[in-house]
Amino acid sequence: MKDEFDICVIGGFGHVGLPLSIAFADAGKRVCAFDIAKDKIDILKKGKMPFMEEGGDAKLDKVVKSGMLKPSLSPDDITKSTNVIIVIGTPTDTHLSPEFESMKAFLGQYMRHFKDGQLLILRSTVYPGTTDMISRTLAENGKRIDVSFCPERIAEGYALKEIYELPQIVSGTTPEAEKRAKELFSAIAKEILVLKPMEAEVAKLLTNSWRYIKFSVANQFLMICNDTGLDFYKIYDALTYNYPRAKDMPRAGFASGPCLFKDTVQLSAFNNHGFPVGNSAMLINEGLPFYVIGKLKEKHNLKSKTIGILGMAFKAGSDDRRDSLSYKLKTLLEFEAKKTLCSDVYINEQGFVSAQELADKSDIIIVATPHREYKNLKIKDGKIVVDVWNFYGKGCII
Repeated sequence: MKDEFDICVIGGFGHVGLPLSIAFADAGKRVCAFDIAKDKIDILKKGKMPFMEEGGDAKLDKVVKSGMLKPSLSPDDITKSTNVIIVIGTPTDTHLSPEFESMKAFLGQYMRHFKDGQLLILRSTVYPGTTDMISRTLAENGKRIDVSFCPERIAEGYALKEIYELPQIVSGTTPEAEKRAKELFSAIAKEILVLKPMEAEVAKLLTNSWRYIKFSVANQFLMICNDTGLDFYKIYDALTYNYPRAKDMPRAGFASGPCLFKDTVQLSAFNNHGFPVGNSAMLINEGLPFYVIGKLKEKHNLKSKTIGILGMAFKAGSDDRRDSLSYKLKTLLEFEAKKTLCSDVYINEQGFVSAQELADKSDIIIVATPHREYKNLKIKDGKIVVDVWNFYGKGCII
């Protein structure tokens, strides 16, 4: 008897799971997007995205109306699916160590819904060895299930574009699992790269750690220049202009979000915390808010100043606030400043003000998230603007 769904995506309402569900449905697969987020089910059934995703609304509306994608709150739909994709990663605990309890709890909660013959694919970042551990756990519970790890590598907000364009890395704990994963992802990917499970798990950690380290280098360069009274961006523009060996140097900025820091922590833990470059990157990037406020305190009496944080999402063009350093800035400034104002064009929280009100009422404006909508913001002369991104093109000396 044929299963009702080709694919069930567990965590299917989120920033990774929903675009993947849409992509497979648009490719002709019968997809169930399963999640426990009850507040999102109604808007999804209407074909509307619950977060920002380029091209998302049109494609979601198409696949929901066609019946190829079913948003679901019922775990029974897991059993009705041939392939199950799990978009739940390994978080870190307060001691900066991988936390496995959530994954174990997940398996215990849904074990009865898995059935023999399924292909189970892990999609989010996991600690190296997790794929094999899950395969053993399923076998110990009498489940004959193929297990694979196929890491997502998309830029949030552009998933539906990059899913089709980027090569997909697949792996399997058995040759059959590897073969099935390769065949499944061939429906949406032009190129497939095959690795062993632990190779694929480490590849994901290396990718995000590399990006995080590059951002930390730029942030360290900004601090070095600023400490000596030099404008980092004047130098940056000169050294990167028509010079290919510097073209990959990023600008400075608040490097944050739900992946880069966490994955750097996990890579460090995987190597028994023997990752000094990664550890330094964490100190630099997580320390940038402290650095900015410390430099402001050297020049200004912050207790008499209203300071505005312009942009609260973790990156430009996003409505995702997870692990955003803007909130670390907010916490620090609530101790240091007379008053702190916050604004974000995509996030509406109690107490937030409009960008223009923030610009008008703040003595000091920190450009924390460079949303493009702020380009034409009217900022009166005499305002102190801290622009670590060089969003306004006027350099940055704090």
